[in-house]
Amino acid sequence: MAIRISPEISRRSLLVGAARGSLAVAATLALPAYSRAAARPLVTHGLQSGDIGADRGVLWARTDRPAKAVFEWSTTESFADVRRLPALDALPETDHAVKILAEGLPSGQDIFWRVAFHDLADVNAVSETAVARFRTAPTEKRDVSFVWSGDTAGQGWGIDEARGGMTIYRTMLKHRPDFFVHSGDTVYADGPIKAEVDLPDGTKWKNVVTEEKAKVAETLAEYRGQYKYNLMDANVRAFNEAVPMLAQWDDHEVTNNWSPSKTLDDRYHDKSVFSLAANAARAFHEMMPTATTAAEPQRVYRKVAYGPLLDVFLIDMRTYRGPNGDNLEAEEGPNTLFLGADQRAWLKRELKASKATWKVIAADMPLALVVWDDFKNKKGFEAVSNNDPGKPLGRELEFADLLKFIKDEKVTNTVWLTADVHYTAAHYYDPNKAVFQDFEPFWEFVSGPLHAGTFGPNDLDPTFGPELKFVKAPTAEEGQNLSPAAGLQFFGHVAISAATEVMTVTLRDAADAALWSIDLEPRRG
Repeated sequence: MAIRISPEISRRSLLVGAARGSLAVAATLALPAYSRAAARPLVTHGLQSGDIGADRGVLWARTDRPAKAVFEWSTTESFADVRRLPALDALPETDHAVKILAEGLPSGQDIFWRVAFHDLADVNAVSETAVARFRTAPTEKRDVSFVWSGDTAGQGWGIDEARGGMTIYRTMLKHRPDFFVHSGDTVYADGPIKAEVDLPDGTKWKNVVTEEKAKVAETLAEYRGQYKYNLMDANVRAFNEAVPMLAQWDDHEVTNNWSPSKTLDDRYHDKSVFSLAANAARAFHEMMPTATTAAEPQRVYRKVAYGPLLDVFLIDMRTYRGPNGDNLEAEEGPNTLFLGADQRAWLKRELKASKATWKVIAADMPLALVVWDDFKNKKGFEAVSNNDPGKPLGRELEFADLLKFIKDEKVTNTVWLTADVHYTAAHYYDPNKAVFQDFEPFWEFVSGPLHAGTFGPNDLDPTFGPELKFVKAPTAEEGQNLSPAAGLQFFGHVAISAATEVMTVTLRDAADAALWSIDLEPRRG
């Protein structure tokens, strides 16, 4: 199974919208249909797919009114062999968004899919049919290609249509990847967008502005609006229609650096970070094409298998953490939590069971980069490291345990991918240069932002022996929080050869320049 889903999950229980439509009703709804164009429902924000496997994929769409969604898929672009999925109701309770798990798909195959919405107030009023595609995972060896990055529409840098919008998505699409790992900060719910921002060269950055993006998000509607804003961009929609997403979340889906110890500033009327997180989590799962289970409908960590060459482990470094603090505890306890016991046990179990050549751990934060909770005053820690060069302490204890497990259980060919810090870098973790040495060497690659302010570089904590092999970040002269117009927006591309099983990792910028690349030979046995 490509996506590990509990037995009780079904196409009906995966819905963002209510699945009240039946196959009998769906059979009466023909595709395509046309009726009174001015009165038709609209497909408002393009199509998205995600969490694809060898026999399945999640399909997502949204309309502008209560309507019945009819999804169909085919292995041909002409839809000659069309298959229909159960009809779904898109209702106000989910902001008229729906998603469904399409199962029984053929492996290693291009899947064309489409959706039309039938107005519940007038079943003869039918939207135009929207079409998208993706490729299912293989069951046999074949070349694999994917991209990753994070951080979309941050620091007030929104959609400037005169500058082409979020152009890095168009750049990534040129590589025709099998899928895209969004490493978190999929939205910036705490980052209001202004109409204009002055740039150092004397020009202005001119944002598209919406009501929900004009203030920090607090209500469910405002959190939903963060996702709808990004989907206004033509580059994002075109990318989503061709490339399935494996979505993670981090802090900005809720608010900057949030943890149980977060104190909210005066911009917030709701002073409970847990209340904000609840609204944010619901919006994330409504608006993202993620596969969840009936037992844990808001779980973000999961495994996606992509054939014999690759397993992707998407971890959640936000939901289960303890408070951001000094991060110097000598023993594990409530203040050292980062992955949490259940997720760590799951990750160990799945890594040990994996038969794939490469095990990619997609993390929403880096392991050794120093990320301050209070950057201005250099107080508290937001990420794993504690800026202490000695033995593992605080949150580092969980990762020392995990790295030791990987060594002891002879789990080979692990690679860590992340974003978060708004620049790109390659780190090689060498136990011979570490304070804690009970682990096998591994690589961590950092790439971002997609469309946000560029920062960095950050210091490296030496506890796990990271070596900086490459970095591209703003210079001292350039300063911090550079706009996307500066060109320092980054993504990473991974290619795995079916013939040699070599993994090639390339760090690229928004202009698609290959900044740095490495070929990783798989370790055998």
